[in-house]
Amino acid sequence: MAETTETETVQESEGKERKRRKNPKRTGEISEAAFLFKAKSLGFMVAKPWGDSERCDFIVGSESKLWRVQLKCTEVIRARGYEVQPIYAVYGGGKSAYTAEEIDVLVVHIVPKDTWYVIPVEALAGGKSLRFYPDIECRCARWERYREAWEMLRGN
Repeated sequence: MAETTETETVQESEGKERKRRKNPKRTGEISEAAFLFKAKSLGFMVAKPWGDSERCDFIVGSESKLWRVQLKCTEVIRARGYEVQPIYAVYGGGKSAYTAEEIDVLVVHIVPKDTWYVIPVEALAGGKSLRFYPDIECRCARWERYREAWEMLRGN
């Protein structure tokens, strides 16, 4: 879920400020809640598989289909873009990219911009790192056509 190493400012007892690393698991949980709200407000049926062992985070339903959705979120900026790694760790086996046998859609939440990308797994083509540019013009912004592409989940 969360792919963040951002820090937050914390007040200490003597009025001093210090930087504390944000908890990426907590950021992921907040994005999951935001996803649930967003998908339900758009009229989708949403189910959450039990536990953390499934490759998909949600099952999203429209009138025509059920979609296996993996959610990734980020607050991290690298090379002027927000970075997400569409991969998962396999116990004792390193990292693997998601495949069409595991998920149908990767949904990316850019937390500071509250921007969503809905990307079919076929478009990922085994990529290990994706970069998003929701607030700047960039020639290499290949994922912009998937920004707020919720209609894809309706079969449109």
